[in-house]
Amino acid sequence: MYDPFFIHGKELNNRWLITCDHATNRIPKSVGDGCLGLTRDDMERHIAYDVGAAGVSRYLSDILNSPAILSNFSRLVIDPNRGEHDPTVLMRLYDGSIIPGNRYADQEEKERRLDEFHRPYHNALAEIADRRSDTIIVSVHSFTPQLKGKSKRPWQIGVLHSDDRDFSEPLMKRLMKEEDLTIGDDQPYSGYLPGDAIDRHGRSFERPHVLIEIRNDLIMYDDGQRAWAERLAPILLETLNKTQL
Repeated sequence: MYDPFFIHGKELNNRWLITCDHATNRIPKSVGDGCLGLTRDDMERHIAYDVGAAGVSRYLSDILNSPAILSNFSRLVIDPNRGEHDPTVLMRLYDGSIIPGNRYADQEEKERRLDEFHRPYHNALAEIADRRSDTIIVSVHSFTPQLKGKSKRPWQIGVLHSDDRDFSEPLMKRLMKEEDLTIGDDQPYSGYLPGDAIDRHGRSFERPHVLIEIRNDLIMYDDGQRAWAERLAPILLETLNKTQL
């Protein structure tokens, strides 16, 4: 049976909640019979999912002994990181690639996908976040080293934030002490989009939160995913301890 999300460590109830909005490039059968008309190469690119982010999320969940929720549909089906009214929630063109299966998707089709995928994911996320009054959300993403026609991105990791920086700013300052890392402050793009996942479940409830972007060439394979989770987990714990949130 298909589910639009899966929960790693469902039985765990520590205060950390790891979220991975773009965990997979899966196109469910109910959308274009499992195909949006893109090539295999395109479906393996960052346009379809956040390469490596799911593995990092699972390892963080294990190390922090806390639950992780991961999407089970491609961001090209409907983007769970975007608000329902965001014009980019259903993409027709992304980083030079036309998405044939979305070209003629009308409002009715958009609503169907919201009902089938986007809303169940957010309902489940909200349910887990509500288990505790002191939940802290860590949203794990990855970014491509270079968009088509753009300059290379020098950061290994970016810390994205809204105007609520109670946790993200101390985390970023702590990461900057790592001499071998170049840290992106709200890079490679802004971390605040009204109505997006972190705004909806973190900022709106005044929960501590942070959105972390890791360059995907560093986490393409299991060893990199594990290494980054093992590196980040103690830094997250140290930062939380010092902020006393």
